[in-house]
Amino acid sequence: MEILIGGKLKQLRTEKKLSIAELSRLSDVSTGLISQIERDLVVPSVTSLWRLAKALDTNINYFFHEEPQEEHFITRKGEHRTIVMHNDSSYYKLLHANKDDRSLDMMVITLKSGYTYDRKQITHEGEECGYVLKGTLTLLLNGKDYILNEGDSIYFDSTLPHKYINNGEEDCVSIWAMTPKFF
Repeated sequence: MEILIGGKLKQLRTEKKLSIAELSRLSDVSTGLISQIERDLVVPSVTSLWRLAKALDTNINYFFHEEPQEEHFITRKGEHRTIVMHNDSSYYKLLHANKDDRSLDMMVITLKSGYTYDRKQITHEGEECGYVLKGTLTLLLNGKDYILNEGDSIYFDSTLPHKYINNGEEDCVSIWAMTPKFF
């Protein structure tokens, strides 16, 4: 799935009467990267996209067009939305229906092996709980590296700086619940 969010980013930025420099200052995302994103030359990291969304007073889901669906409680196999990031090295499979009134995100995150991730951490309101299904996950949390292996779980307050990284030799698959909704 090719992600083209540049037009939506530029439209929202101009609606809010912000220059690229002002958005850069508010989001802590470089002006060069914002310009490249707006021209669909690069796909931003989840961290950069989250920072931009927060600075523009929206959430990440704004950038992903989806046709309205009728109300339902079950998402069947093959119907889950998957967001591909970091040059096809990170996959976020959303396990919940796309309802605006939900307060919880539930997802399966696959981090490919062999990809170098930046160590820039994020903070946000809420809580996160994760469980490693396969591989090894390094969680950078509040200045420390925590190594989680298959079967390990973790819970933390999302106001602590954090970042998920796969330093292992195989893909890492983990399942996460987080509040408030991120996607």
